[in-house]
Amino acid sequence: MVRMINAWLSREEVSKDLILLLLIGGLYSLGIFLSSTFVNIYLWKQSNSYTDIALYNLSIYILQPLTFIVAGKCAKKIDRVIVLRTGVTVLSLFFLTVLLVGERAATFNIMLGSLLGIGYGFYWLAYNVLTFEITEPETRDFFNGFLGVLQSLGGMTGPLLAGLVISRMNNLTGYTVIFAISFGLFILAVLVSLGLSRRKAKGNFSFRRIIDERHNNVNWKRILHAHVSQGFREGTFLFAVSIWIFLITRDELSLGVFNLVYSGCSFLFYFLVGKWIKPRRRKKAIFIAGLSLYLSVLILLISDNMSLLLLYGGIAGIFFPVLYVPYISLTYDVIGKSWNAGEMRIEYIVVRELFLNTGRVLSIVIFLISISLIPPETGLPYILLIVGGGHFMIYFFIKDIDTTAMSAIRN
Repeated sequence: MVRMINAWLSREEVSKDLILLLLIGGLYSLGIFLSSTFVNIYLWKQSNSYTDIALYNLSIYILQPLTFIVAGKCAKKIDRVIVLRTGVTVLSLFFLTVLLVGERAATFNIMLGSLLGIGYGFYWLAYNVLTFEITEPETRDFFNGFLGVLQSLGGMTGPLLAGLVISRMNNLTGYTVIFAISFGLFILAVLVSLGLSRRKAKGNFSFRRIIDERHNNVNWKRILHAHVSQGFREGTFLFAVSIWIFLITRDELSLGVFNLVYSGCSFLFYFLVGKWIKPRRRKKAIFIAGLSLYLSVLILLISDNMSLLLLYGGIAGIFFPVLYVPYISLTYDVIGKSWNAGEMRIEYIVVRELFLNTGRVLSIVIFLISISLIPPETGLPYILLIVGGGHFMIYFFIKDIDTTAMSAIRN
């Protein structure tokens, strides 16, 4: 695999840590895609409550940034690979807990969401920091593109396999099988993480200082505002679309087929975008993708059959890679050129995550307020139309970012 990647990159060497980090990312993606979509359906089938589903997801997005802060402090004092391993272990415990509570899961929705948020926090803090350290500007687009390929493979196989298993078993037995497989995949990811080189950080955890840095560094302020906009769409869309599709089709296998189409398109375009979109074309790609994703919401809202849902899935699968690969690379470039980035890279990742989840929490709060005032079936299309513009707005926050400057641009 190392030789194949070296040949593709036309580089002399790709580090073992980069390969292992991609492998861990692939196992994570398969485990999450196998089950995460269906956790929302699992809870829905038990409670039939939009509020319960929203509170479950709200718990995730509140605990995730708080855990990022704790994990960031830990990563300044101990090996960051241990922080990554902690995250994967907690995610394993989440699926074990789902297995234990079984058909009472909806009763423990906030507890389960909190546990998942803690796992996400430890995992993504360490994964993002390790990505920042292990990749270079020359390999960053490749890494994000190849990781996207692995995520798409997980998205293609995971939900489809889960849908097949669930649809062929009685009651909620299929869900138990799928959650057990995810539990095993995360245990395997823990074992793979043992091969990563030890990486320690020195210095104090200066979280507040990096929050305040947005007043000095205009590029940093713009990228943080873009992440709030990103989170504004994701907060509601990450669970509402799955529920929407299930309510139209009443079939877990159809949800798996939808994810197969979405992830199949993503697989192809993550592969291509990583090679085609160079730094000078990033902003144009972000604009085109953001606009296309917003317009695609209209297709979702008029969908009353599987064909239209698959059309939406295909469009989303094409343009999410076109958005995310240059956007993530731009984010890391901004961080890399910001004040004291070498020593404060952990704090930059933590603050970015805080702003991202602020957008997600805001989105779900709007969702909860809306469904308390009007029936969810009536209000949901309007909610999706409002929050669906989040990815399009990213462009207007990042369009003036100057990535050619060797030091941070300041007001």
